[in-house]
Amino acid sequence: MRKDRIYLDYNATAPLLEEARAAMLAAMDLPGNPSSVHADGRAARAMVNAARRQVALLVGAEPSHVTFTSGASEAASHVLSPDFKMGRASVRVGRLYVSAIEHPAVLSGGRFAADDVEIVPVDGNGVIDLAALRACLASHPGDNGLPMVAVMLANNESGVIQPIAAIADLVRAAGGILVVDAVQAAARIPFSMAELGADFLILSAHKIGGPKGVGALISRGEMLMPAPLVTGGGQEMGHRSGTENLIGIVGFGAAAHIGQEMLASERERLAGLTRSLEDGLKAAVPDAVILSRDVERLPNTTFVAVPGLKAETAQIAFDLEGIAVSSGSACSSGKVGESHVIRAMGGDARSGALRISIGRGTGPDEIERFLGVMAQVATRRERAAA
Repeated sequence: MRKDRIYLDYNATAPLLEEARAAMLAAMDLPGNPSSVHADGRAARAMVNAARRQVALLVGAEPSHVTFTSGASEAASHVLSPDFKMGRASVRVGRLYVSAIEHPAVLSGGRFAADDVEIVPVDGNGVIDLAALRACLASHPGDNGLPMVAVMLANNESGVIQPIAAIADLVRAAGGILVVDAVQAAARIPFSMAELGADFLILSAHKIGGPKGVGALISRGEMLMPAPLVTGGGQEMGHRSGTENLIGIVGFGAAAHIGQEMLASERERLAGLTRSLEDGLKAAVPDAVILSRDVERLPNTTFVAVPGLKAETAQIAFDLEGIAVSSGSACSSGKVGESHVIRAMGGDARSGALRISIGRGTGPDEIERFLGVMAQVATRRERAAA
């Protein structure tokens, strides 16, 4: 990263941690395939298993329940399936219920037919409507198979944290399966699979300082599993075939280890910086609206709308000043469009909102420079309106 630039888009991707880079370089020196039985293969397998333990520890799971994938989108496509196995017995999932603010990888429904996916609304703060979810589950046609609910623990745009434990109670009462997208929450807030009540978790390495191109699907147990998405040689305990991405997996493990070690201190530090950022925003631009400010959010995320200022215009202005921020999620191949999250919350999706997401490399100086540029952008807005 250029030293003269400021990076405030950690929710899109976090810069690679030095610890992850070092672990990946060490893995590059291993010639063995993790499936080979000779010494070189066993050394590679040991690295994969060590990373599996590190990732499992981050979310309070069993290492044997971690299936490595090419990323969170693949993990979502894998688990969002109508076809499951309970041991050798087939289990049918009849319908998928997803919140209106989910990542497109979940909103797309995975392997479910479009008619079998139902969208659950959220309130004005972006919190799922529990009454609506309860009604969906109550009317679920039981003769068609089990219900599945897929909800993100923390939203990638607003940072809003969902009431997963309450959702889990509803899903359990309905005899369903709960899938939790924990991509943005991992290494930012403490949680465990047991506390959440999730049946499956989705993780991504590059959101926590690991490399791009590797993620994980984590199951609560070993019996109930979706039909494999990628078949072939039977790697990953038969759940995901293909030679393991040793270098990526090792980097993922190292990032998970650092994330767990620094979770408490970083959470407090980032929360303090976010408070300074938001107080400064309101001082510099009094009519700025910080979305979802009154509900529980990630400690690193601010989603702000400025009346009369299109988010994409502000994003370009910041980029020209050497500051990287976002006007939404980084999941559309660089396309800029309306935010489905803001639309679901009942806001002005056409104007959008700026997402400022900070991380390990962010300090007070970066916040101060951002606020200075924000004041300039707001002044230009006022001149244009005059």
